[in-house]
Amino acid sequence: MLGFVPPLPQQPGRPPSAGHMIVCGDDALARRLAVELRYVYGERVTLLLPPGRDANSPETPLTQRGRAAALFGRMSAAMNRAGNGGGTTGGSGDTNAGVEAVRIMEAPEPSDDVLEEAGVDRAAALALVYDDDERNIRAALTARRLNPRLRLVIRLYNRKLGQHLEELLDQAAAVAMPGIDPALLDASTTVLSDADTAAPALAATALTGSSKIIQAEGLLLRAAERPPPRPGETADPGLCTLALLSSTTNDPAGAEGSDSSGDEAPQLLPDESAVAAATGRGTVVLEAVSRADPDRPATRMGGRGAPLAQVFSRRLRWSALGVAAAALALVIASLLTTEDTAIHSTYLTLLDLLGMNDPAEGAPAARQIIQILSGIAGLLLLPLLLAAVLEAFGTLRTASSLRRPPRGLSGHVVLLGLGKIGTRVLVRLRELDIPVVVVEEDPDARGIPLARSMHVPTVIGDVTQEGVLEAAKIRRARALLALTSIDTTNLEAALYARSVKPDLRVALRLYDDEFATAVYRTLRTAHPGALTRSRSVSHLAAPSFAVAMMGRQILGAVPVERKVMLFAALEVAGHPQLEGRTVEQAFRAGAWRVLAIDATPPADRTPDLAAIPPYNPDGDTVPPPSGLVWDLHPGYVLRATDRVVIAATRRGLAELLRRQRSVVPRQ
Repeated sequence: MLGFVPPLPQQPGRPPSAGHMIVCGDDALARRLAVELRYVYGERVTLLLPPGRDANSPETPLTQRGRAAALFGRMSAAMNRAGNGGGTTGGSGDTNAGVEAVRIMEAPEPSDDVLEEAGVDRAAALALVYDDDERNIRAALTARRLNPRLRLVIRLYNRKLGQHLEELLDQAAAVAMPGIDPALLDASTTVLSDADTAAPALAATALTGSSKIIQAEGLLLRAAERPPPRPGETADPGLCTLALLSSTTNDPAGAEGSDSSGDEAPQLLPDESAVAAATGRGTVVLEAVSRADPDRPATRMGGRGAPLAQVFSRRLRWSALGVAAAALALVIASLLTTEDTAIHSTYLTLLDLLGMNDPAEGAPAARQIIQILSGIAGLLLLPLLLAAVLEAFGTLRTASSLRRPPRGLSGHVVLLGLGKIGTRVLVRLRELDIPVVVVEEDPDARGIPLARSMHVPTVIGDVTQEGVLEAAKIRRARALLALTSIDTTNLEAALYARSVKPDLRVALRLYDDEFATAVYRTLRTAHPGALTRSRSVSHLAAPSFAVAMMGRQILGAVPVERKVMLFAALEVAGHPQLEGRTVEQAFRAGAWRVLAIDATPPADRTPDLAAIPPYNPDGDTVPPPSGLVWDLHPGYVLRATDRVVIAATRRGLAELLRRQRSVVPRQ
């Protein structure tokens, strides 16, 4: 139960003040994003929701407005507890002091009148995070016309369409505002996908000893989760320690802490003294950095053998091999019993097999016996050829059908759900060459064509029905990823899978933190030897959308249990807590840490650090060297012209951006 829902402030007649932010959406991401902007960044927020209940959670008795109010109430209470207990970010005070409550509006569509009532002409940023791409595009075009200076953050699943839309809206802003600063134009429109943001983290939760990958300027940053060291062992700190986990030597699975877990929560960006004192705790460390290769297509499951293996069955191939061996034996027998040449003996044997040779009347007895045996072997060719033709036609007919899980499959990941999130996770797992079996109830789901093209074994059926998970070979699987949009379905699948295989690694997609904590503790008590993880897509994606609304670049988000650590690229100029300080002095425990410096001259820098530099991998030229310096000397003094890559908590990055806004006035 969500508990008591506080009454919402009624503000129908009060127009919003200038510089506020507007969030439009119809699901959990919109509510999470409003919470992030209001309670982490201290922004004035107007939240536009459709009336009625959440279409993605029809079983919930609360309306969209009621669910948002309940979430805001819980977040406000958690913030008050954190403030009374003395936060660890230090020195920033209450981020919400003097900031009014979230203004909630209800409208079926973000039309011109609705956006004007929300104050889009005076807003600083607008986030369009509806689940429907078409609705987001229409609203973005309308908002750009009403306010050319507005910063737009758009949620789109279609990547190519998102690139074209971003260019179109930036061109519209440039035409409406001649002479605009290129830096402001670059941040005026940002297209993001919650599926792309959350998929790497969700895929990593299914792997033991998993690593989270962040890409920056063609380089891969690997954040590896290290288990607690055994007695007498020393944990490898890697390049630096990013987090201390709640897991310990005596409790390897940990408590799966979140922001509201108190002392049980993981500790992000600890200092050296905290790391030294945390003996026996699991860690997340930054490992060596490697260069990223250009995108390559995912390999097909079962497509590594010869082409014949994809057309003809193994039984038919063995039968053909037997007939060929019999023909070879007859040729050898003919050579041994007659003094004929090898070519002529092979010729006569083939004629006998096909029934085209004359009877061997008057020939030696050995020749007649060989001819009879050849005729008998030839009788086997007719059913063999007929079976080959039928199987070839059957293969062509079923080339577009889904592949069933093969016999003997083991060590695979069972993926439940092929919606937006499940489809992206499937691509990620196949890029890592991890065998996958998909379970999907809807035969027309979004990811079914992709699974068919990649030859991924797929089971169509309701996962809550008996026999469906067995068909996916759950007994021999290494992990279960339950990523449907319904929490109860994910939980039921996890419970049934654990009853079949108690030591199965399970990762669930759950929205509510309180529900996730209760589920985790129950599963942990029932199966103490198995690892259980729960993740929320909106919780993983909301920080990236929030930072984009602040006009900054996020390289990636890494989940640390149910907390999130952000990797971002920032210009040192305008940040007094960075500029003029050494790398060691700029480090704020529990808030941010400088990981790398871009040594490239400002005029030659890549605007998007997450992009891979263009080069020809097949050519004679080597890839251009990266301008990022990762092995930083603690005494290096950060200059205003530097661009740095930092790891930060949500509150730490919010403090950096708030400080910059206080130095650089909003244009």
